[in-house]
Amino acid sequence: MADTLKPEGRLAGLLLLLYAQWPAVISRLTVDHIEETEGAVRIRLGAVPVELPTPVAELVLQQVEVRRSHAVLGRTDSPWLFPGGQPGRPISAWAMGERLRRLGIRLAEARSTALFHLARELPAAVLARTLGIDITVAVKWQRAAAGDWAAYAAEISHRKKDS
Repeated sequence: MADTLKPEGRLAGLLLLLYAQWPAVISRLTVDHIEETEGAVRIRLGAVPVELPTPVAELVLQQVEVRRSHAVLGRTDSPWLFPGGQPGRPISAWAMGERLRRLGIRLAEARSTALFHLARELPAAVLARTLGIDITVAVKWQRAAAGDWAAYAAEISHRKKDS
């Protein structure tokens, strides 16, 4: 089924499923949120850009290249990663949500699951800065997921020693 999905639908779905981004946030992403340097592709969802794994990076770069407004008179390059039906405007949050629902994604459940898994792996401060969520929200998710910031710090410390 993944091969039959439009690339922009796959990308939007992955941004929700992997990075817990709401359709409203996804719909407002611009090409300026994408960075490509030294073979790495990053997306800025919060204050700190996130390096994308290769399959997601390829979808992002493909979307940057092919994005066009859907408006008949507005078939020009758009700054929006997901252009909408009106020239110069992004896809609406509602339309993005509908697109994701048609793919079978339950928005709230998918975001909660993504946040739960991310909160188990990352300290609240890192979660907040990379995903662009409030620190108090990140702390609540970390507590709910029983994420352990001390364990994360210890793991990072061991990585540096092993290198």
